[in-house]
Amino acid sequence: MRIAHFCDSHPGRPDGVTRSTEMTVRLLREAGHEVDLYRPGPLLRPGVRSVPVPWRELRVGLPFTPRPADIVHAQTTGPIGMTGFRAAADWRVPLVVTWHTDLLAYADVFPEIPLGAAWCALRLRLGWSPREFLELTRPGRVRRRRLEALGTAMFARMSVAIAPSDKTAAGFAAFGPAAEIRVLPTPVAPVAPRPARDCGAVVLSVGRGTAEKNPELLLQAFARVHAVRPEARLVLVGVRQRRRHLHRRIAALGLDGSVRIHPPVPHPEVAGFYRSADVLAFTSTTDTQSLVLAEAEAAGLPVVAADHGLAIRPGDTRAGRFTCDPAPDALAAALLRMLDDDTLRATTIRDGMAAAAAYTPEVFLHRLLAIYDLASSIRTG
Repeated sequence: MRIAHFCDSHPGRPDGVTRSTEMTVRLLREAGHEVDLYRPGPLLRPGVRSVPVPWRELRVGLPFTPRPADIVHAQTTGPIGMTGFRAAADWRVPLVVTWHTDLLAYADVFPEIPLGAAWCALRLRLGWSPREFLELTRPGRVRRRRLEALGTAMFARMSVAIAPSDKTAAGFAAFGPAAEIRVLPTPVAPVAPRPARDCGAVVLSVGRGTAEKNPELLLQAFARVHAVRPEARLVLVGVRQRRRHLHRRIAALGLDGSVRIHPPVPHPEVAGFYRSADVLAFTSTTDTQSLVLAEAEAAGLPVVAADHGLAIRPGDTRAGRFTCDPAPDALAAALLRMLDDDTLRATTIRDGMAAAAAYTPEVFLHRLLAIYDLASSIRTG
């Protein structure tokens, strides 16, 4: 079986989409399947040529012609992903789409989302009027309604839509999905567990420092933690944009000397931060899964997530994650409890490691191939 994967995240980009796509392709190839992976590459080299977006860690793929495949799997809905949509229709083969990004939540944060939505509407030949395109420029309910219309059109072209979490699958209701829906989280590679250590007060955050990750909630909550435990330290890893803004907020909250900010590091180095922390604080409410959570759990680092929608761990629906409301007081109380309650810590660490160990790449591959079989039966049935 030849499978064509289409992804708008370029190699080396520090995001979950890149890692998920690369792992999926590797597992399929190791299982003996022929896989073509189309993603942004250098402008002057063979492959999918692309151009960088100034001041953003993005590359936009230029037009290209993929070779026919038996199944199309779109990992994104940018220009390269849309090529996958069109290819599936032209080749009359099943289209499987993994919905990695909450476009509705990101639309008011990133200007490229409305621009990309307009491009998608053109590529899908939806026949929107100028007035309908202009609705994408209006924040709030008007733009959301137009994006929902686009999502409905996308789902009408899919055979199967993959949600990385139950939370994401529930959000598909906004699109009145015509496609089959399957929940398939991305697994994480095995991580060496943290060495036994006395609990300290190092709070770790891994991810961008941009608004959709809610760093203000993290800083406000940590200020409350620091007031109770002055020895507490906050480490932010993966921050490239808005560093000056974060430094200003840290100073305004009186946290100078208690917060360290690191730029993105090669992925293998992140494990070292897991091993040197005492709790992972996760404040984004827009993530569809977040591999950071599962990686921390695999390493034996307890997690506090300010998103009840991510309470269910991949591989284990019996013991949920420790979550709280996305509010400074609630998050601070949850972090302090995780730092101070030895029984809670031990239970959280045990359940997290067990869930990560149970949800292996082999389990993921078996379920993915079943989804491909379902998509083929829908297309040919």
